[in-house]
Amino acid sequence: MTRTLALVALLLLTPDGFTISDEAGKQLDVLRDGKIVARYMYAFDAKNLPETYKPYLHVFDAEGKAPITKGPGGLFPHHRGIFVGWNKITVNGKNYDRWHMTGGQQVHQKFLGQTSDAEKAEIVSLVHWNDEAGKPIVEEERRFLFRRAPAPFYALIDVRSTLKAPAGDVDLNGDPEHAGVHFRPANELDTAKTTYVFPRENANAHKDTDYPWVGLTYSLNSKTYSVVEMSAPANPKGARWSAYRDYGRFGASFTAKIKAGESLAIAHRFAIAEGEMPSVETIQMVYNEFAGTTEPAPKLSVVPAERAKK
Repeated sequence: MTRTLALVALLLLTPDGFTISDEAGKQLDVLRDGKIVARYMYAFDAKNLPETYKPYLHVFDAEGKAPITKGPGGLFPHHRGIFVGWNKITVNGKNYDRWHMTGGQQVHQKFLGQTSDAEKAEIVSLVHWNDEAGKPIVEEERRFLFRRAPAPFYALIDVRSTLKAPAGDVDLNGDPEHAGVHFRPANELDTAKTTYVFPRENANAHKDTDYPWVGLTYSLNSKTYSVVEMSAPANPKGARWSAYRDYGRFGASFTAKIKAGESLAIAHRFAIAEGEMPSVETIQMVYNEFAGTTEPAPKLSVVPAERAKK
């Protein structure tokens, strides 16, 4: 009887819907029905730059127990969760790298909004992409929207960034491996089991442009996870997708120019499932809802990851 009462009490204490828990100055958790969906890592410490030189979003497993994405350290330490950056940024004739974070950092300034209810949660982070003197060359409003996902996906995360040019014209440039909006799985994944899915027959990610979405499947701690990144139709055209590495970092990359005092809005969606990649019909349904389109399910290419050279 005591155990039954304890279970009832626990169920009553577990909140329904989305909630937000913020450990001020360090990290913010978004929970759904009491389980962590994602953790926004926004700490900045000038004395510990390798750990804190960029904010990023950890995605958690379906049980809400541990991240399935990468943090600091490991192979390519600048790869972290869901992250945004370009390695070739030109402002007022000077070049900056806000991918590897050399000579400056991306620094969370404050939250511009935090809301949650039974069906969704949203956080908005103001991020300054600073020069070597700590002055912003880009001001970013990074908005995360979390909603309940259609099965078999368990998480649905929209990432919408508004990039502003406060100090002069901004030229965002770089190669597909080092620019854009990317996802990096946890460092401990089994690289021999990484595969990619493309919404095109005979796809060649090294040459093709403007995929509406790309999928990644990887194995971590004896479990399989599948992630689909989607790019909104209004994003800059000519986008290249880096989606071939066996360690699983993938994402959409494009070049763009922002006039001084103006801004560029970009939008991406991440749909995460435990298990094999959901059907193309399901993926396209989720994409159409995101993009406001009615496109039919495309034919696919499923491609094993390219093995890293020894």
